[in-house]
Amino acid sequence: MDIFIEILRTTDAEALLKFELENRAFFEEMVPTRGDDYYNPEIFNKRHEALLEEQAQGGSYFYLIKAQEGSILGRINLVDIDKSQKIGHLGYRVGQAHTGKGIAHQALKLLLETVTDKDILKIHAQTTTNNIASQKVLEKNGFKSTETADEEFEMNGQKFKFVYYTWTNGF
Repeated sequence: MDIFIEILRTTDAEALLKFELENRAFFEEMVPTRGDDYYNPEIFNKRHEALLEEQAQGGSYFYLIKAQEGSILGRINLVDIDKSQKIGHLGYRVGQAHTGKGIAHQALKLLLETVTDKDILKIHAQTTTNNIASQKVLEKNGFKSTETADEEFEMNGQKFKFVYYTWTNGF
C-alpha cells in the first residue's frame, strides 16, 4: 500500500478523533489508556490545538500516516526535541485494520528521510518486550536496541518491560 505522512493541521481534528475512537480498544491492549476525557470532543480539540502550538514552536513534529486517498492509517511523531543536543523521541501507532501491512515501517522510513531537514542527529524510541512487531519496525529502519529496563510494569493484567532503541543519523 502506498502511503504518505503529512504534518498535523487544524483541519485534522475531527478525522483524528474518529480514528482514535475507532482504535481505542486496540491501542489500549498495547499501551496504557489515555483515559475517557481524552475522547471528549471538546477536550480533544483543546489538546489538538496545544499539539499544533507545540509543533509551531519546533518542540515536536506530529504527522498523520495517510493512504493515497487521504484516509488516516496512523500517527507518527517526533517529540520532546532537544535542539541543542539535536535529539528527538519517536512515537507511532497504526490503526488495527492496517497492521501487518508494512505501514509503520514505511511511515518511519519517510519520517527518517525528513529529519535531516530538521537537523536531528539522534532519535530515541521505546517499546515493550511483548511488542515484537514494533521492535522489528525499529530495527528494519536502523534503530539499535540499547537497553531493556530492569523494572517491570503491569498493564491489562500482564507484566512487561520497556525496550529502548536509538537511531543515529548517518551511522
